[in-house]
Amino acid sequence: MSAAIAVGRRHWLDSTRPEPRRQETESGNIERLFAFVQSIAHLDAHFKPGPQLALLVQSIFALEAVAILDADLQEVYRAGQWFEEIENLVQNTYLFETVHDDLKTGLVRRVLRMGALPVGALMLRGEPGALMSDAISSLVAISFDRYHAFANETRTQHARQTEQLRTTVLDSLAHAYKTPLTAIRAASTGLNEMGSLTPAQSGLVALIDEQSGLLNQLTTRLLKTARLEARELALDCRPAAVLPLLEDVVAGLNDQLAGLSVQIRVARDDLSLVCDRGLLVAVLTQYLENAAKYATAGTTVTVHAAEQPGEIVFSVHNFGPTIPPDDYERVFDRYFRSSAPSNKAPGTGLGLSVAKHAVQMQGGYVWVTSNEQHGTTFFASLPVTPPASSRSEGNSRI
Repeated sequence: MSAAIAVGRRHWLDSTRPEPRRQETESGNIERLFAFVQSIAHLDAHFKPGPQLALLVQSIFALEAVAILDADLQEVYRAGQWFEEIENLVQNTYLFETVHDDLKTGLVRRVLRMGALPVGALMLRGEPGALMSDAISSLVAISFDRYHAFANETRTQHARQTEQLRTTVLDSLAHAYKTPLTAIRAASTGLNEMGSLTPAQSGLVALIDEQSGLLNQLTTRLLKTARLEARELALDCRPAAVLPLLEDVVAGLNDQLAGLSVQIRVARDDLSLVCDRGLLVAVLTQYLENAAKYATAGTTVTVHAAEQPGEIVFSVHNFGPTIPPDDYERVFDRYFRSSAPSNKAPGTGLGLSVAKHAVQMQGGYVWVTSNEQHGTTFFASLPVTPPASSRSEGNSRI
């Protein structure tokens, strides 16, 4: 953006903005936040939430203008009057993860996130305040997540056989849970932003947020299972560097792996393959989550990528309770839970089934070995280049 455009935009802002509103009371902010939570809980998930959210944010919080980027759809939604280059500015806010409050112009920038993943950007013109801006961005991100989950779920084909019917029912149940979970998480976010809770109240709100997050993970896993088994995914197979991929997976599980030493080993630093990166990340994340559950405290978890003729073998190794040989094949079955008393960590029995289908879709296979002397190792072998029958253009987001 040229200096002339920047000066022109600043002049336009200064000439069009009214005098700053008086600082709102805390109770007024809470009332507006509560009204926003109620409004987004009743948004129709059949329609893109962006246009509705932009108008709601502007009207409820009495802002001059609002711009929201949905990174998944690459669309910018606006309410109020903006300068011409606003779309580029909100795109850059997302790309460069800019969080900034400009007191001179009244512009507020926030990155929309689901966990650590940026999913869009938000720009406000007015005086919402830093805490309110953070709360608004969190709630908008939750609304986007709800919509995209619903959009993915509705792509299932009509059930024609018994197995297809089971998959459809599973998909529908997962969606049914998504809607109330969105409201629960939105409400807990609103309570956190009140800032006047006692320590006991804050602890209860944190517990609500934590457990609703776990339920959200479970419903997402159910959706993955349904879509993988229905073979609905269009694989997005592209070249992927192995070492950065493994580092990303480990970094994303930092909390779960606390208390354990993690070692990453690759055959060579420039090792790569053609795969659906999102699905491979899901597989290795599941393997590492299992290792974190069952590994003996203080031991080392090893993530390894070995090079074989025409394929790369990924493995995750840990020391802990062993898996009986009779369970080696069944451990990848849906809902299977090992009969061994030492393998009773909390879980649903879905994760390894998802991993198996994700690897098979790319022309690979999975297996496990386990004994007291050498520990437990989960393997996933993928061809360096997937077979033609596994490749197609599309998006594999679940």
